[in-house]
Amino acid sequence: MEQKTTVEVLEKKATFFSKKNIILFYVYLMAGTFTFSGGMAMLPLIEKELCEKRPWLEKEVLYDDAALGQTMPGVIALNNALLVGKRINGLPGMLVAGFGAVFPAVFLMSLATYFYQLLPNSGPILTALSAIRGTSAAFLFAACYSLARFNLETNMLKFIALGAFLLATFSLLPVPGIIILSALLGVFFVSKDHKEGKNA
Repeated sequence: MEQKTTVEVLEKKATFFSKKNIILFYVYLMAGTFTFSGGMAMLPLIEKELCEKRPWLEKEVLYDDAALGQTMPGVIALNNALLVGKRINGLPGMLVAGFGAVFPAVFLMSLATYFYQLLPNSGPILTALSAIRGTSAAFLFAACYSLARFNLETNMLKFIALGAFLLATFSLLPVPGIIILSALLGVFFVSKDHKEGKNA
């Protein structure tokens, strides 16, 4: 009985430290370390590693998970890591990808908090941080373009996306309200199409 238990433990360890899990951890660790401005900015890197280099995930599925992760409470990067990790390698993949996604933020923010007072108000460090902010904007634009390309397949979705963009840009409605309104519009349009299909 004891030998069987030991074998089961070893098998679980082998599953947890499988090649897929190591790569998932590495990909999300790199994405969390070298991308700024939040979880959306890491999507181009994840797409390259998990969709193009390795046939583990379809691009459409990745961006569906990204959209779903945005609507869920919590950190977008972590939500995405949990969804993608679970899809690729089950529960172990979910845990490993999630840890890889949050570890850089926890570690780097701890360092930043400790050394914040030591940063100069001007000079090359401040210039470098400003340049990183510019790069972050480019990553976000790339992620938005990819999300739009894969998700806005109908005129109805384009209409909802444009309306949500305007409401968010000009702060006309809180984010939870925009999400609820979009969901209600989606239900309305789907119900309308369904009724028209029955009447046809």
